[in-house]
Amino acid sequence: MRKLSLKELNRVDVATFKAQEKTPLVIVLDNVRSALNVGSAFRTADAFALERVYLCGITAKPPHREILKTAIGATESMDWLYFEQTAMAIKDLKEQGYQILAVEQATDSIPLQEFKVAAGSKYALVFGNEVKGVGEEVMQMLDACLEVPQFGTKHSLNISVCLGVVVWDLFKQARYQP
Repeated sequence: MRKLSLKELNRVDVATFKAQEKTPLVIVLDNVRSALNVGSAFRTADAFALERVYLCGITAKPPHREILKTAIGATESMDWLYFEQTAMAIKDLKEQGYQILAVEQATDSIPLQEFKVAAGSKYALVFGNEVKGVGEEVMQMLDACLEVPQFGTKHSLNISVCLGVVVWDLFKQARYQP
């Protein structure tokens, strides 16, 4: 066994990426305070060919130095929009036919392993502030809330880790449904 070289990975260029079919998922960052987490969101969105990233409220926007540090070029390949208020981003997504799913610890949340992606559906995944979580106004606008089960002593996962876990699960279902 050997590691593949970058050339052997056969990655597409930015223009080809922008033209290719996308996974019907949008990431919404609701007042995320760490630009490093924002950069990680861009990189994950690129890795799974998501439609775009919505940056809301205090969430940093490219070309912020810390975003660029963790995104390593994904801010160039990924489409993104900024909204001063997350509620406006949610309204925009609902008008486009997206189902809005927060990833949060809440009453009536659905354990991630129990959520089933519906064929032909489009989803927006809302990830909240590292301290306060998803805003209460946004919580009232959701179609559902997903929760990643945890069994340790900490109350939550880092947003970039949580985002990767949830996106991978929904991507896998959307792309590899029988």
